[in-house]
Amino acid sequence: MDKYNTFRQDFPVFTYKNYKINETAESVEICYAFSINGLAEFHPSWTFPKPADFTVKNDLTFERLAFSLGMAEAVSYWKATCSPTFRADCGELSQEQIQWWKKLYFLGLGEFFYINGIKANMESFVNIESTGNFNCTSETEHTAPAGCLVPIGGGKDSALTLETLTQAGMKCRCYAINSRISISETVRVAGLEENSLITARRNFDRSLVDLNKQGYLNGHTPFSSVVAFSAEITAYLNGLKYIVLSNEDSANESTVAGQDVNHQYSKSFEFEQDFHNYEEKFLNTGIYYFSFLRPLSEFQIAKMFVSHKKYLPIFRSCNLGSKVSPDIWCGDCPKCLFVALILSPFLTVDELAEIFGKDMLNDVNMENYFIELIGKSEHKPFECVGSIDEVNLAVSLAVRNILENGDDMPYLFKKYVDMGAYQPELIDVKNAEYCGKYSETNLLPQEFAALLKKEMERLL
Repeated sequence: MDKYNTFRQDFPVFTYKNYKINETAESVEICYAFSINGLAEFHPSWTFPKPADFTVKNDLTFERLAFSLGMAEAVSYWKATCSPTFRADCGELSQEQIQWWKKLYFLGLGEFFYINGIKANMESFVNIESTGNFNCTSETEHTAPAGCLVPIGGGKDSALTLETLTQAGMKCRCYAINSRISISETVRVAGLEENSLITARRNFDRSLVDLNKQGYLNGHTPFSSVVAFSAEITAYLNGLKYIVLSNEDSANESTVAGQDVNHQYSKSFEFEQDFHNYEEKFLNTGIYYFSFLRPLSEFQIAKMFVSHKKYLPIFRSCNLGSKVSPDIWCGDCPKCLFVALILSPFLTVDELAEIFGKDMLNDVNMENYFIELIGKSEHKPFECVGSIDEVNLAVSLAVRNILENGDDMPYLFKKYVDMGAYQPELIDVKNAEYCGKYSETNLLPQEFAALLKKEMERLL
């Protein structure tokens, strides 16, 4: 709290100064200017491919989209000092919009506040002021959007979404932020042409890293909101109607037991619904944003995913490994362990070891992460991982399979049995419950809901 209070006193104002749009025949570049007054200037930028016959000149809708992406980006830089005043000198925000952004910042920074020991409340942690306006007033008419834009992260979830939609004959384009091998390989393995992948280039201002090294505040931000607004821009430029996310029901669970601290807040249904409403009311592009896998748990997704074995050699879900070229599983983080555990009922120990390049289940260094994932600690790992209940179900099923086959029990699973967590009498009931689960808390259009239910019947 001392740093937090000191920085807020020393740097009372953060300014979203402006954004500049540079258009060519093939792309649109948006350059942003932020400042922590008296400390630092930041100039991140984005470049989006676009069709040659599409222009954003004097397009008020695109101005709103560009400004909104800047609001989503700005929180990463604002958090260095948590300045009590956030001033937007460009664009326009109503009081209702200001409250929307305050909610996103506050809940999306829940982990950041928790890790840094910051006690804050939604009303007073920041005052957002809108002092600017848009430079144009014309509404540009475009052809009614059609088709799907599927954001691809290289993991199992987006691969399952893409595979299901393409096999059903739906017209799909894919979206990625910066290039990664696991993303391009997912598109290739799905059988789509190379040009079906639309890659936006995000240039992060590295001067923020220098501030972090100097001791300014650092931590998790709601990056999925950046994905949402940048995907909205991509869909708009390419005339696509649906942005089809792959966030699951499990993302709604708080990371810290008994507290509203969710590492995955911007992947939660609450944010999905808020974004959907914001788009409809304030952006009004006709684009429909939803998560195809929202009715499902991570357990169901894992079981359905492994039926498409062609993705097993190429999918990657490790955040640390994604920063390495080429994409790798680092094999040392809670995300790697979670994926191994959730897949363990459906693959052999050897098959898992082949995916990760090591035997995760026999790694004693994974024990603390394992304890967190099964709910025997204060909080889950601060990663995008499934619920405690479904991790326990996956481990219990895997243990039962090993016992029935007479195979050697991996170290972590032996630990699970020894601590009395293995309850075989509950497995079949829990398994049936999870496999048959379909959360009605979702925004799936009817045709997508029917498709998902059909796949559930086939694979679960």
